[in-house]
Amino acid sequence: MKVLKEEEEWEYLPDDRILDWFSYSNTANNRAHLNENSQAYKGVPATKGKFPVIIYAASYQASSIENFALCELLASHGYLVIASPSRGTETRMMGAGTEKDMDTQARDIEYLIARCSYYPSADDSKIATMGFSFGGLSNVLSQIRNAKIKAIVSLDGSIRYQYSILKKSAYANIEKMNVPFLHMAQKDIPAAVLAEDKLDSALNNKFEFYDDLIYSEAYSFKFHHMTHAYFSTLGMLFQDRDKRQDKSDQEIMTSYRWTAIYALNFLNAYLMRDKKSLAFIQADPTANGVSQGLISQRYKAAKATTFSFEDFNELAAAQGYSGLQTLYKALVAKHPEFKPDEGKFNNLGLQLLFNKKTSQHGVNVLLLGTSLYPASANLFDSLAEGFLFTSQKSLAKKAFQTSLKLDPRNENAIHKLKELK
Repeated sequence: MKVLKEEEEWEYLPDDRILDWFSYSNTANNRAHLNENSQAYKGVPATKGKFPVIIYAASYQASSIENFALCELLASHGYLVIASPSRGTETRMMGAGTEKDMDTQARDIEYLIARCSYYPSADDSKIATMGFSFGGLSNVLSQIRNAKIKAIVSLDGSIRYQYSILKKSAYANIEKMNVPFLHMAQKDIPAAVLAEDKLDSALNNKFEFYDDLIYSEAYSFKFHHMTHAYFSTLGMLFQDRDKRQDKSDQEIMTSYRWTAIYALNFLNAYLMRDKKSLAFIQADPTANGVSQGLISQRYKAAKATTFSFEDFNELAAAQGYSGLQTLYKALVAKHPEFKPDEGKFNNLGLQLLFNKKTSQHGVNVLLLGTSLYPASANLFDSLAEGFLFTSQKSLAKKAFQTSLKLDPRNENAIHKLKELK
């Protein structure tokens, strides 16, 4: 909780004022929680080796430590967990949960992904995001535009309630949401509470984003003893209970425990490829020891993805257009149907070629194109232009000669060979 004070810029606030200051009731139970020992310790030497990474996205205007118990559990099972507070765009305050707030938090998530390079123990080939409430909206946007994210855990994420905000983003593309997705939802809100709080009854059953998913293996679990706030450690421990609908403390904490167990098994299944964890996630909850009626589940399989040339270009760009032969072979092994026409290689190669900063990148693309289409006079002609543009005249001459052999009517090759003589 001292971290919370620092993040809120009240680091000199006396500890006995924490509950009053940060909107939690100063009750005997809550004061007792403040004195409980955390299972995490500062300054302990790191275990050697590389570990999968979890980027935690906090809820609206919330602290990085709001879900410390769950983050500690994951860390104790071999995950490196990184979190930051959620902040606004121009100021530290968010602006009422707008598209701009979502984009800002998504960029913060991407910043934390980039920070992984600072930690020798981080395996940046195995990154997942986990978000509560508003953070569970922003982390979907992050995955859509960041191929490094391999799985998503949504703790009653606002993607269920505010899908319309995601749709406003220029990056919104449901086909790009193509990683395993776990959503854990709150219980149905009683009709009397819906009416009193003027809430839409569709909140209980509508999940348009889940229904729209195409290429994501998706799980949706409803926790029938949990309301929204209790999907975070701080909410579970300190939040005032809603007497109209909330279960007992013991029931809430039992459900939170299962939330943590399901998050851990989902991540083990998809980041660590653990078969037992995958079987756990896919089994009926009662088979896992969950009490009857505590959790209900839905599952939808991912539709087989069609790997596009644009996907190839994204991966090629990420590695600086080097090692393209190796990349292509790996992709074809995974996506046997992938074989773009020669025109795509030609266009991309020329686009890169005529930018002096990326000319060699263009040559590399055209070299791959000619290896895949050795009978293409057009590709060899473009490759020759690439060699000429990068002052590799002897290679340019050979490529023009190959193009002319494939197409004796190639006037450009005839003309350029005369010039080269």
